[in-house]
Amino acid sequence: MADKVILLDFWPSPFGVRARIALREKGVEFEYREENLRDKSPLLLQMNPVYKKIPVLIHNGKPVCESMNVVQYIDEVWSDKNPILPSDPYQRAQARFWVDFVDTKLYEPADKIWQTKGEEQETAKKEYIEALKILESELGDKPYFGGDTFGFVDIAMTGYYSWFEASEKLANFSIEPECPTLMASAKRCLQRESVVKSLHDSEKILAFAYKIRKIYCV
Repeated sequence: MADKVILLDFWPSPFGVRARIALREKGVEFEYREENLRDKSPLLLQMNPVYKKIPVLIHNGKPVCESMNVVQYIDEVWSDKNPILPSDPYQRAQARFWVDFVDTKLYEPADKIWQTKGEEQETAKKEYIEALKILESELGDKPYFGGDTFGFVDIAMTGYYSWFEASEKLANFSIEPECPTLMASAKRCLQRESVVKSLHDSEKILAFAYKIRKIYCV
């Protein structure tokens, strides 16, 4: 019996896009189902009753939740094409460490950049750039965090890369002068076929960001 793969997602999500990219890197056919996060579907609530969040990958009726957990699951199930995590145990551990750093150190300041203003926003921008500089140091002169291959950390970061332009315009700052090597890798990632097919136009993301900003009355 053929695999039935459904992805519950929300189009601008920097976390949902990770699952989309991983599935396309592996060449997996899947059914995309857009969620309204203000009126969550019964299926989402059934498949992720703990967090009630996207993305949720439903593989032959069984749910897998949390974006990078989904990515790792995809890598392990469809292991015959385009490995996402390295085979070496130490390198795998390092990749997981940096993904944890990405979501621990980038998410909060990124969120505050487009939800706050004034001194709070300036602090968020500073924290964001500081975290990006640490990531740039880890990247070094490699084309990708995975070395010569697009991998686990790159997929985690691409969700943030997709929001770089919107963040810069909303908060009036520029990432490239501070992190030129990281930006070069970001542009490389954003040109991959799996990424191009998974992302929406940057102007659409910017319009969504402005809409969210109005909700927060800033």
